This record gives sequence, C-alpha cells and structure tokens, in this order.
Amino acid sequence: MDWSPSNSTCVKLYLCSNPEDSVVERRALRESVFPKLREHCRHTLGLDVRVLDPFESSDSSTWPEENSRQQLIEECRKSSSGPFLLALVGHQYGSASLPTQVEVSDFQLLLQEGQRAGVRTQELEQAYRRDENTLPPSYCLRPPHRPTCCPQEELRKVFQTIVSLCVHNGVMSPKTANSYCRSALDADLRFALDTRPDNEIIRRCLVYVHKVINAKGEIKKSCMKSPPQQQSEAATFDLGTTPTDGQLFSELCDHFLPGLIGSSQLLVYTTATECDRRHGYTTARRRGYAESLCQQVFCDLVGLIDSWNISHSRDGSQLSDALAREQAEQQELCDSLSRLYDVIRPEEEEVRAYVEQSERQRPLVVTGGPCTGKTVLMAHCAQQIKSWLPDCDPVVVTYFCHLSINQSPKHLLSSLCYQIVVRYHSESSSEQNPNNFDDPSCITQPWEYNTNCSSSPNMCVSELKERLTSLLSSMPSTKQPLVLILVGLDLMKGNFGPEFLDSLPSPLPHSVKLILTVSSNQTQVLQAFKPQRSPPQSVSKGSEKELGYVCVPMGLVDRKQCVKMLATLLSSSGRRVTSGQQALVNQALTSCRLTLYARLLHLHTSLWHSDSDVTESSLPDGVHSSISAFLDHLEQKHGPFIVARALSLLSLSRTGLTEAELADLLFCDHKVLTAYVPQDGSLSCDMRVPQIVVERLLLDLKSFLIRRTVAGSHVLSWVSRHFKLVVAKRYLGSQESSPLQLPSVMETSLLPYLEVFPALEGYVGKMRQERRDRGTGLGVVLFPSPSSVPSIQCLKRDAKTEGVSVREAAGTESGIVTEIMDDGEAWVWKGSGCEIVKLSLSCEQKEMKFAGVKSSGHFLLLSTQCNKLFLWDVSGPEMFLKVEDPLKTTVNEVEGFVAGQKKIFLWWKDECFVSVFDVSSEILTHFQCQSCVTCSVCSSNGLYMYCGQEEGTVSIFDTNTGSLLGSCSNSNHNAVALIILCEEMWEMACVDRTGGVSLWDVAAKRNPPRLVTESFTGGKSNDILNMDYSHEIHTLLVCQSHQVALWDTCDWELWDQFLAPQGKAFTHAVLSQDGHLFLALLDACPLVLVWRVSTGECVLSLKVNNQPCKLIKTASDVVCVTLDGVLTVWDSGMIDVAGTAPKMGCGVKEVVVEQTGEWFYTSDGSETVWRWRLETGLPHDNFLHDGPVEKLRLSPNNFHLVTLSAGEIYVWLTETGQNILRMSGSRATDILITPNSNFGVSISKRGLSRVWKLAHGSIVCSINSYLSGAQVSPESTFLIGLRRRDLLAASLWSGSISKRFSCVESSEHVVAFHTLSDHQDFVVVMAASGAVYTWKVTEDTLCRQFQLPYSFHCQPQDFQMSRDGSYAVLSTDDEAINLLDLSQIRLCSFKAEGPVVKACLDTTGCYAAYISQPSTTVEKNCGCYVHARPVLTVVRLADGERIGSVCLDKNPLTLVVCERQFVFVGFEDGSVGVYSIVDVEGEEFVGCRENLNGCFKQCPFNTALSRFPLPTPNITWP
Repeated sequence: MDWSPSNSTCVKLYLCSNPEDSVVERRALRESVFPKLREHCRHTLGLDVRVLDPFESSDSSTWPEENSRQQLIEECRKSSSGPFLLALVGHQYGSASLPTQVEVSDFQLLLQEGQRAGVRTQELEQAYRRDENTLPPSYCLRPPHRPTCCPQEELRKVFQTIVSLCVHNGVMSPKTANSYCRSALDADLRFALDTRPDNEIIRRCLVYVHKVINAKGEIKKSCMKSPPQQQSEAATFDLGTTPTDGQLFSELCDHFLPGLIGSSQLLVYTTATECDRRHGYTTARRRGYAESLCQQVFCDLVGLIDSWNISHSRDGSQLSDALAREQAEQQELCDSLSRLYDVIRPEEEEVRAYVEQSERQRPLVVTGGPCTGKTVLMAHCAQQIKSWLPDCDPVVVTYFCHLSINQSPKHLLSSLCYQIVVRYHSESSSEQNPNNFDDPSCITQPWEYNTNCSSSPNMCVSELKERLTSLLSSMPSTKQPLVLILVGLDLMKGNFGPEFLDSLPSPLPHSVKLILTVSSNQTQVLQAFKPQRSPPQSVSKGSEKELGYVCVPMGLVDRKQCVKMLATLLSSSGRRVTSGQQALVNQALTSCRLTLYARLLHLHTSLWHSDSDVTESSLPDGVHSSISAFLDHLEQKHGPFIVARALSLLSLSRTGLTEAELADLLFCDHKVLTAYVPQDGSLSCDMRVPQIVVERLLLDLKSFLIRRTVAGSHVLSWVSRHFKLVVAKRYLGSQESSPLQLPSVMETSLLPYLEVFPALEGYVGKMRQERRDRGTGLGVVLFPSPSSVPSIQCLKRDAKTEGVSVREAAGTESGIVTEIMDDGEAWVWKGSGCEIVKLSLSCEQKEMKFAGVKSSGHFLLLSTQCNKLFLWDVSGPEMFLKVEDPLKTTVNEVEGFVAGQKKIFLWWKDECFVSVFDVSSEILTHFQCQSCVTCSVCSSNGLYMYCGQEEGTVSIFDTNTGSLLGSCSNSNHNAVALIILCEEMWEMACVDRTGGVSLWDVAAKRNPPRLVTESFTGGKSNDILNMDYSHEIHTLLVCQSHQVALWDTCDWELWDQFLAPQGKAFTHAVLSQDGHLFLALLDACPLVLVWRVSTGECVLSLKVNNQPCKLIKTASDVVCVTLDGVLTVWDSGMIDVAGTAPKMGCGVKEVVVEQTGEWFYTSDGSETVWRWRLETGLPHDNFLHDGPVEKLRLSPNNFHLVTLSAGEIYVWLTETGQNILRMSGSRATDILITPNSNFGVSISKRGLSRVWKLAHGSIVCSINSYLSGAQVSPESTFLIGLRRRDLLAASLWSGSISKRFSCVESSEHVVAFHTLSDHQDFVVVMAASGAVYTWKVTEDTLCRQFQLPYSFHCQPQDFQMSRDGSYAVLSTDDEAINLLDLSQIRLCSFKAEGPVVKACLDTTGCYAAYISQPSTTVEKNCGCYVHARPVLTVVRLADGERIGSVCLDKNPLTLVVCERQFVFVGFEDGSVGVYSIVDVEGEEFVGCRENLNGCFKQCPFNTALSRFPLPTPNITWP
C-alpha cells in the first residue's frame, strides 16, 4: 500500500510530543490550526491534511506502543505530500515506559544482576513472558489487562534500577541502557530523524522547542511536600552512571537537534519563557504560548506545504484527457499488482513460451478458480515481456477490465484503441526523441494524430470494433509486436466478453498476441472461439487447433513454496513459529495451497507466542474463514463499530475511497462516534473520531489494500474481491448495515413521484438496470401509497433570540413568503432552493420594526411599528414604495388590500372607506361606504371595485371616477367575508362570516344587483377562520372551527361538510392543487393533516417540528408556518400523488392472485372487494356486498370469484363482474374451491359442510363432520382436515369419511399437514412429537420419514409446504425461519434481522419471503427510516442466499408469493405493494402507472367500475 510523497494527495503529519506536557498545546492546534490548514490545502492545492496524534485520547491505555508509533511515523514519511513530522518539545522530558520487548540475553542479565543486588524481581518476571517466536527470541511484556501485584509505575522504577546496576557493573553498555530509559518524545524523534537522508528531513520536519525558566515557582515548591524516601534494596549503589531524565533531555535539545540543523537543515524553532519566580509557569502563560504557537505553526506549515508542492508539481497526474488518464492509471495498477507476485509460478513459463513463439496466432487463455492468482500473474508477466523479447521492441497493453471505473463496451473499445495508438506513437517518437518516451500527455487527441488508426469519441460500438480490428492488423510489426493482455473480461457487466472476442480477427494477425484470464465458473466467454468446444483441462497442441485458443489452467501453488513464502513474511515482521506450530501450518497449507491464504496465515501466526496453546482448530480452513477470523481480530483490537463501518464503506465503494473520504465518512457516523464518548460525557456536534484511530486500522489492513489512482484521486481498494464477499455477508447482509438496501429504499421512495418529477425516471431506470446486471434483487412493481410526504425544504431563521413567535405571515402567487415575528423582525423566503433571510429597512439611520404583512397577487404590504406602510412588488426589483394616507395616522390596523392593474385598494379595521393608491403616480384617493369595510375585490380589467361591509352590504364603485354604481345586501345582514366574481357568468357570490352564500346577477352595472339565490348552512354559526377559492377547479373551501365546507362554484351548491375530530377544532385549511384533497391544521396537533374529499378520510399526515399556525399555497408548493417561525415546504404535486393513490378503506386482510399474475383481488373486511390490474397498478372493479366480506377465494382457472359475506356465499364471474349466485343458509365459516375449478366447498362449524357446483350452486353432497384447517386433495376427490387428534379424508362425492390417519402412540396427535400438488396421492403430516409422516391417501398407507430434533418444532399457524414437497416452513420463532428440506432430508434455519412478522413460501419451492421487524437491540439509538421500519426479505431456498430486501414504510398485514415471482404485501392503511423477484437474466416487470393518460391524474377515483350483487339470494339452502 506504499505511495511516494511526490505522488501523494495528502499531507500526513505525525504529531510528536510528550503527552504529559502538551495537552493544552495539542488541543489548541486541533481546534484552531489543523481545520484551517485543511481548508487551505483543499481549496488551493487539492490536498487533504491528516494529523496523527498518538496521544489524542484521554485514555492512556489506548495509546500506541513504540513499535506502532514507529510504523505510523514511517507511513507519514512515505505517503505525506510535504512535511511529515511536527514535534513539540516542552519543558518536561517525559517518563520512559516499560519496553514491550527485551532480548532474552538482556532480560536474563537484568534478572541476574537484580537478584545479586537483592532487588525483588518476581513482579518483573510476572510482567514478562519468554517468547521464542520473536526474532531474536525475547521476553515480551504481557497485555496490560492482566493484573499483577505491582503497579506499572513501581515496575518501571524497578526496571530502571536494575538497568542502572547493569551499567554500573559494566555488564551493559550505556547506549543499550539509554534505549531503555528514553521517553516517548525522545524515542520518536530519534527514530524519525536519526541517520536519515537529508532529503527526508529538509522541508519535511518542524520542531518547536519551548524552554521554560522557573517553571515550578516558589509557591509550588513550598506547597510540595517531599515524600519520604523509601530505602531501596539497591540504594547503596552509585546510580550516577545512568543518565537522569534531565541529562537525556539536555542531550536531546542541546546536542541531537542542533546537530541536525547544520547537517540536514532541520527546522527548529526555540522559544524561551521566563516565569515569575513566585508563581512559575501559570495556566495563563501556557495559553499565551499556545496561541503564539498556533500562529507560528500555521504559517510555517503553509509555507512548507506550498513550497514542496510547487517544486514537486504532479504534472503527469494532471492529464486532461480521460483516456490518457486511464492509460496511466492502468499502468500504475499493473505495477502495483506485480509487486504481489511472491511465488514463482510454473504457468509463467507457459505464458513466456506463448509470447516467444511467433507461429501461434491464437489467443492464450489463463483459467483458474478463485484466488488462484490469475490477475497477479498477468501483471507480473506484463512487466517481464520486454526482457523475454530482447530482439524486438514489443508494445504491451494491459487492461484490467473488471477494475475499470467505466465497464461499458464502448469505453473498453475506445480505451484499447487509444492505448494502442499512443503506445506505438510514443515508441516511434522515443527513437527520434527519447525525452518523449512514456509521456502520453504529448498526445491529447490521438485521432488528430491519425484518424485512420484511432477512435473518435462519437463512434458507436460497431465502428469501434472495426477500428480495433484495423489497428490490430496495421500497427504491429515484427520489430514491434503487440501483446494485448485483458484481465477480467469475463467479469464485465452485461456479458460483453463473448461479443468482444467474436469481433476479433481469427486467426490473430501476425505479430499480435492476445492473453486473457477467465474464471473457471465463467467459461461461457470462451464460446466466442470457433469451433465451440468445452475448454480442455490441460495444454496440448492438438486441442489448441480444435478449440481456437491455447489454454493454461492455473494450478494450486506448491505447498513448499507457500511455507517458504509464509516464513519470509514472518521474518520480515520479526516473527517465527515453533516446530510444533509449523506442523499445523504445513497441514493447513496442504489443504489450501493459495498465496492469499498464506498471507492470511501470516496474520494469524504472527499473533502466536511460543507458549500459545494452538491446535488444528486454531487455523481457519480456507480463504473466507481466514478473512472472517482476521475481522474478528480487528474488531477485538479496534472495536466492532468502526471496523464494521470502515470495511463496509470500502466494500461498497465501486471505485475505492480515498483515505480522506473514508475518514470523513467515519467521523460523521453517529454509531462510531458513540464509542469514543467519555462515560460521563455526551455526544457533541463538533466531536470527531481521532484520526489516529483510523490510521491504526489502515495499518492493520495495508497487506490487503492496494492504493491506485482513479480519476486523479488516490484511492484504497481491496486487493482481492473475496474480502468484499466476506464483508458483505458479515456486515451488509442484515438490517445492521443498510447501504446494500439503499437502491431499494431510493426506488420505493421515488416511484410514487415519477409523474411529478419525470427526470427521476432515468435514475430509477439505472437502478433497475444495475439490479438486472447483478442478476438478483427485489424490484418494485406496484408502490404502496405513501403514508407521508417528505418535505423538500425546512427553513429556520438564523436568529439569536429564542422564544419569539410568529405574529403574521403571508405569501405571494410567485412563491415568496414573508413572516413577521413578535420582536418586529421580518423574514423572507424567496422560493425553492433559497434560504430564509432577514428583511431590513432603515429610517433615519434606525432599523425599523415590522408590525404586519398582507399579500395580494404579486404585491406584499408591510406595516411597521412606527406607523409606516411599504408596498413591495416582488415581480420587479427589490424596491419598497412608501404608502401614506392622510386620513390614517396609525397603520397597524390594515385589514387587507387587493391589487388591481395599476392600483391597490386598502381597507382598515372599523373604517367605512377604502384607500385607493395609484402605484405609478403615488396619488391616494378614497371610496366611501355605508358601514365598516370587511373585504374587497377588483374586477379583472380593473374598472370596478366591490366592497363588502359589516352589515352584509356590497357596494360597487367605478375605479376611474370613484362613483358608486350600486349596492346590495344579504337577508341575514351578516358581515361579508369574501366576494367571488364569476365574470364570464356576470355573477357575484358573497360569503358571509358564518358561511352563508348569496349569489347576485351583476350584468347590469348601472342597476342594482339582482339576487339569484341564497343558501345558509344552518346549525352552528361559528365565524369563518379562512377561505380558499380555486377558480380552475370551481371549488370554494370554507374553514370554521367545527367544520370544513366545500362548495361547487359552478352551481353554487354545498358539496360536502367535514366535521373536526371529536375534541379538536380546525384552525386553518386549504385546497390541494387538484382539489381532490384538502390540508388542515388542528389545535394542539403538530401535524398537517390531509383529507381525501371523495371519502372524507384522513389519508396523510405531514410532519412539522412545532405547532403549525398557517398554511400558504404557492404556484407549486405548500408552505407551513409554525409558531416559532420555521417554514416547512412540500411539493404540491407530491401531496396530490400521495393523497390520491388508491387504497382500501381499512387494512388489507386478504390478497388473492391469479396464476398469470395479471390480476389480483384484495379484501379489507368491508363490503367491497377490489380487483386490481397489475400493469396499471389501479383498481379495475369493485365487487359490492350487503355485508362485510369474511373470505375470498379464486378458482384455479381464474373464471370465478367466490366470497363469503355475512353468512352468504357470492359467486362472481371475473371477466364480466356479474354476480351469478348468491346463496343463503350455508352457515359457512370458510369456503374452498376444488383444484379442477368445478366445485365449491363451504365449511361450517355448527352445521353441514356442503359440496356444490360452482356454475349453478346445486349441492353434490353434505359432510357431517367439521374438519378444521381443511384442504382439498389435488385430484379434487377428498376434503382432508383435522378432527380431534386425527386427520380425516371425506369423499367429495358422498360426504362420508373414507380415510383416517391416526398416530400409533395414543399420546400422539397430528398438529399440521399439507397436500402436495405435484404428488397428488400424498399428504405430509406433522405430529406433535416432531415425527414427520407421509400418508398415501388413496391406499391409506403411511411412512414415518424421520424425527425432528428437540430444538426444532412445528408451529401449525406457520406451517407451509411447496407443491412438490421439497421444502416446508416449520416455524418463525427466535428471529429465524426454520425450514425442513425434504429433498435432502435436512433442517435449515435462516436468521432474520428481528422478530418475523409474516412468512410465505413460494409454491414452486424456490423462494421464501418474510417480513421482519428490526430488533430493538439493532441501531437502538437510530430512528431513521431504514432502521425503524419492517423489512421484506426474499431468500433462495436452494443455497440460502438472500435475493434482496426492501424497507416497508408502513405495517404489513398480509404476504403472498405468486408463481410469477411476485411478492404481494397488503398494508394496514389499505394499500398494496407488489415486488418482483429478480433472480435470472432477463427483463424485469415494471408497472406503468406513471404512463397512464391524463384521466388518472385528473381523477383517480373514477377508474374502478362498481359491480353490484344480486338484490336478494337466488339460492337458499335448508
């Protein structure tokens, strides 16, 4: 995973410090410098900044030990783009910790000298253990979690004492002793700087030394009591030969660092702080130094980074052309993969022989199973080909198809054409000018170089194929042969491999060699070679000619080679294994001879100690088990949450993630963050996961990650796809991790709104195509009606004051909303995509406070607390026109205004006049009325003004002359609240404040209006709260506290009235965009409720964050204003779609599907059964009954629908919807239809069960005994059911009991059974003891198959069986589905994500579908959509693989799987969802509700035809 600094896109700094003396400084740098530095580098240089502070955690037990710190320093040195070390040297040296490893000779010497001197060494011996597996053999410090009787500090003192003794006695050198005495600061600095080349220090390291004089101060000294000196057992020795901390500190600061300043130009900044002798180094002084340090560090780092990146500019990586960039990335990928070639493979010689032999004109195909090393072998061979062909100058083009970010056929062909042309051009140019060699940037557009030889970006696939063939034939030569290596062509999406190979010339042109890799399970790609034959098992000259290609099968690696490779890896990490352990390793490598397995064994065995108790089970058997064990180790070391998230993110990313992206994603993960919250703390908004945590995890993963360049970014990706497979199964196959479900979540969320946002169709289409390319998944065929609508914006004021409420709010037709707050502030939202901003107006250099706002058309009228009025035309520039009326000294009582063409008309509270303001001339006049004005309206041409007044009078004025043209009054003299002009009808409607309507004829302008009709609502006479009139749909909504009334304004008839829920009152209501719904607010209800007009039911609830106070409609949106001023915005079209989606009145209790899947039927327990057409997703017929429908059955031939309602049986013809039979007197509790579709069976608990003809209802026979759980035999001859403890079979011809199944033991009884459609004579019987029988009914013989174990039991309510008897669902307890596989006589258990709510077995025995409720222990802190809702999952029974999962946004009641691989789910809100199982290549069924004609959009409630029943029963049974 190495990367050179010049190619890196990250500045990675190791922060070196004494953790005890730098807490304040490091926190200041973290908070003020590093974020600012990160922003600077990202914006100016395109670099990320990562700072690794090994001591960032407050828990010292998590600090990395010395070896880990050295690895981190080395990683920063290798991969940082510029400086890699930032050191803070304070005034304290720091204490040395116990060494983690001491060589055996040194440790025994320490023990020997200590014991001679009388020092107790027992605790030291307990703290260390001898480990022969280290190189050299050493004593290793035991893990800190193993307690000893001696504290860590005491052990350290004992150790240092003995070291001093050894030096004093001359048995240990001072240099060795010093290595045991150095602090973490000293050790890290020496590792980073000592004996390093100058280019690794110059401009790459920064050291800040802070010398503090009089740090302790006299007060502190006097307060410190000297502890009594304990007489050490070695106190008689002179310990002066071992340097003290002060001496070591002085040597570091005064000799080591200054020496590097001259020799290596190390940047060292020294600051001295002299403190007051009395107070010493105070907190204030430390903070002051920290502030100055931050300023200095920022300036120095910016200068170093900028200068480094200018001198190391990455010209080669900034290729502007995508194909040129990809060529460089493919070459870089080849180089990286070739370094993984650890074992020499014999197949390399076969590849070499193929390349060297010029007479072979057929491709070479390297085949092999998973992890056999095909990709690495090809990368290695690509590096060797030039040395294999020394007499010519070969052009080698290597392309890793499955690792390309664009796997389309067109891109593959374009890239190959480009690389061939560029390579040949660069080769020829290099002969003339060697400086141009391997510089693809010199050709920006190769088709400009030679249009006959390369490709144009506008070419289609067929043209590109021809161009590639032309290039293969024309450009290679004997001196410059072409070797084309295609890796992973068989793994490309869309199965393009055979098509590509078929287009190549056969045989290959001279001087062209083609090498392919093909997986053993993907050999269908080889069918492109003619003649079509199965691939051979080995290479032979005869088979080559017959097959059309040379085959090289990749064998397993020789075991000795694997053992040697493992020994080399262990040695490089300073480890080995004992001879006994080696025997186990040899045994493991015998069973799995793969290099990846050997690499994984290196990780496991490097954790062994010589005294580890290892057995055969200590080593995982196989690659996947080894990866899983590796993940166990990572979770134990780093924590399960961060490991699961990090590995999931790496696996889910198609092109890989940069280190910065991975870190940022982990930093914002709530669950990862919670693991780093102090026990007594809480999760804060600025809290981040320490970067050192991510870096240490990446260090442990580096053996299995590869760094590569993708689109100019350096990303991390798995070196083997098998890591992805294990991670997906471990972390991504459950509800715990939702990213794999994201496409399904997005699809189910977007589908309902495709007709609102047509642009989403392309996005949904891509998700469906990806599912088809994968070959598995769950698609949405029919989306259930949404239970809510997501808001498109939620806007909160950026205000400093809290507890302020909205005083008034208004919106214009164009979508501008203004709200006035109690504190006088005005806030404006200018439409979708904009934020809410504060409106500020000043008068006499003083900001004005606002008092109110009104709206009309595209005008807003703002009143201020200083009695001023301002008019704002929002359609023009942002200008405010001052409106002044000499008759009004206070303007806070403006009741409203209306806008004419060039004038506005204002009316005031308790005033009898209307102020007329000319916008262009700013002249103001008045219209005088008879009583106080309550409302006004202006004609569309602006010539007439209608003024409603307090006494029920309406006055009509000529706006040009101001003269009164006429007046009229309603009969009840209630104040006029609204005037509606129907100008095309010359009518005027007046609505009074109680909701009464008066209609007037106003055709004769010079004559008084003539009353046409009056209508008063009666009942309660509550005042109107608000009204909403829609001219387009001719509807008027009148909202009062107790009801919402709707008027048809065409005929001015009261259409309907909707009462408020009991104990509640309406506060505001508006019509939806199309008028099929209305939205309303209720008092003390924090929701916006949506009612369906046609049924009067509440169909949606829209969530807001506080008590809503007003709804504002704009041209495309609905805005809710809450009491605290938050604006929540919904798209009107989305509300219409969600609110008008078809669903039954109650929860769906039963779903019956035709065998074709084209039609299905639903029942909700009401009097109606709906017949749906799957293609449209709409109900087509409504079958009405005179009572609630209890049972629903469909004949197998789909001709008859049989229902049971209020004790009567209805028989319907499905094609015509005719009710042909209505039978009473049956006393039935259930109904069945025989498989031959000829007879019906009514089951009665208290009467006779009858068999009758389906066509005309005549009774065939009666059955006296009640059989529970009855089923009709597949051949339609018996009714089989339970009676007491036995299973009985009654003849459908005579009604008599013909057969009986009784258990042998008297205490045994039958609990469940199932008939088998594919084996008509047999019934599978489950006994209470767990015994499984097969009963051949015709011969009345039985066979006991086997006994279920005690842990498995059969739950009768869950028992289901496939029609061929291969699978049976036994139970759904313990968050699992337990199945019986009769085909292989085995028991299976599928683990669910939580308690299983519903389960259904596919009758064909291919799939099982189940719905689970997420467990409360999973994501218990998360209430998001994915983790809080039920999940529908489908599994393949043959291998237990999960096909797909879909989150359900509401509670399910029914679950049905039909033969056409459709899953039907009925929900408690009356809606139905249908999902398709995609498990084969082919087209996915897609419903086309979004493609219906306009009639659905206009009125979705008139699509279903009502099918009425016979008025009375036509058959009555005795």
